[in-house]
Amino acid sequence: MRVSRLYAPLMLTAGGQVELDTDSGHYVRTVLRLKQGDGIILFNGKGGEYACTLSEVGRNAVRVKVNGWSDRSVESPLQINLGLGISRGDRMDLSVQKAVELGVNRMTPLLTERCVVQLKGEKQQQRRQHWQKIVQHAAEQCGRTVLPELDEITSLFNWVKQQDGLKIFLDPYAEQTLGELRPGNSRVTLLSGPEGGFSEQERQLAKSAGFIPVRLGNRILRTETAAIAALAAVQMCWGDFAFSNQPEESR
Repeated sequence: MRVSRLYAPLMLTAGGQVELDTDSGHYVRTVLRLKQGDGIILFNGKGGEYACTLSEVGRNAVRVKVNGWSDRSVESPLQINLGLGISRGDRMDLSVQKAVELGVNRMTPLLTERCVVQLKGEKQQQRRQHWQKIVQHAAEQCGRTVLPELDEITSLFNWVKQQDGLKIFLDPYAEQTLGELRPGNSRVTLLSGPEGGFSEQERQLAKSAGFIPVRLGNRILRTETAAIAALAAVQMCWGDFAFSNQPEESR
């Protein structure tokens, strides 16, 4: 029987006991319908996970006994930083969710010239909190024990100047392909645009900051497809999708 996993940003110690926050307690009690004595796995996003037992499941509190820690990791050897041009509603949500599943380590939502979503003041923080929840739920689902970082919403202009590693931006009109590149320090920074793509000024800005324009095949991909395809491609080329990383018997 599959044991449910839950992200809990708490100090977890083998032999200790913790109380889940209101949202997590409601999820355990109402959605999962777990009972006292049932097993659950908790992770706090800092590596490893904890086998636990529900010691109390009530309306006012859900408490968990922490039994032991497991040093389990499904992280890729490739460190991936993703700058993601903000797109509308479900498209952005899908990109964030799949980026977590595909092993991204850090994401930054980017404001670009052709963003159709206008986020100002309090709306920026609300939207970021929404994406943070998606990050957490995706990590729970896919078995990650390290929570990817989600940065504050920032402008493309500021972001491109602060990046390192092999810097790539996705451009359907580029001549170069991923197969011609190789990261020197197992770090890749990907830049993916919004629905309307990058303006010519933004393309020049990225190139002047050391980003290499790269195309993914001969077709123009939608914004959410481009980010997902690029992450899968770099994992195949240099990360844990690579055939060279598979056990000998599975080749």
